[in-house]
Amino acid sequence: MPHIINVGKENSAEIGLHYDDFGKGRPVVLIHGWPLSARSWEKQVPVLLDAGYRVIAYDRRGFGESSKPSAGYDYDTMAADLHKIVTQLDLRDVTLVGFSMGGGEVARYFGAFGAERINQAVFISAITPFLLKTPDNPEGADGSIFEEIKKAISADRLAFLTKFFADFYNVDVLKGTKISQEMIDFSWNIASIASFKATLDCVSSWLTDFRKDLAGIRVPTMVIHGDSDRIVPFAASGKRMQGIVRGSRIALIKGGPHGLNWTHSDEVNRELLAFLGKAAVSSRGVA
Repeated sequence: MPHIINVGKENSAEIGLHYDDFGKGRPVVLIHGWPLSARSWEKQVPVLLDAGYRVIAYDRRGFGESSKPSAGYDYDTMAADLHKIVTQLDLRDVTLVGFSMGGGEVARYFGAFGAERINQAVFISAITPFLLKTPDNPEGADGSIFEEIKKAISADRLAFLTKFFADFYNVDVLKGTKISQEMIDFSWNIASIASFKATLDCVSSWLTDFRKDLAGIRVPTMVIHGDSDRIVPFAASGKRMQGIVRGSRIALIKGGPHGLNWTHSDEVNRELLAFLGKAAVSSRGVA
């Protein structure tokens, strides 16, 4: 059943994060992408529960059924929100799974709070390590791209979402085989109820440099990315993670778009469960 954790206050209103807490076993915390909600994990939650894990999935501030304050859409605040969920639920031996923008929360969590309660990290279609092109980050994207996104959102957020999800799921290639019109509509509907302010402000947060956060990760780390990701191309993101996060491994999903946790859920779930299982074997002391 759904629950609320209070993470702050704006004027007279509490800021509450809506979350679901299912099952028993070692906890897996799912952090969704932009501009969706925890409902985007529909293909993963039942599989994780069947495998014997406790699953906690929450809506980021500004999205889904969580509160929609006017501020706090920077990664320091959003990682602190995640930390409140982990500590208030007293979670231990946690696997953090971040999709797209959610990968930023995972990275900044380690940079800000360390790994005391965390056992593993998973980055799916993640924006890490650093999306913005700078002199020391030539693989990044030009800042003008993000300014154009903000202009399009400001002009007509709902029209922007239609185009965004076409690229999110590679609809021109995968519709009718890997993605239905109904699922595209479902994603649009989730995104449409997000706060306009949150939807807009988060674009600036994508330009956060996570390289120092990632370099300090010392827990087993998995990167899952599609080789056909049009939103966060593999070459600019997932491919670079192995050179920053010591000992991390990469699963490159053939034909996978950005939203591969739906379109290629079988492959994603197989990789995720195999990675989670390695922690269970390690904890039993089996080589």
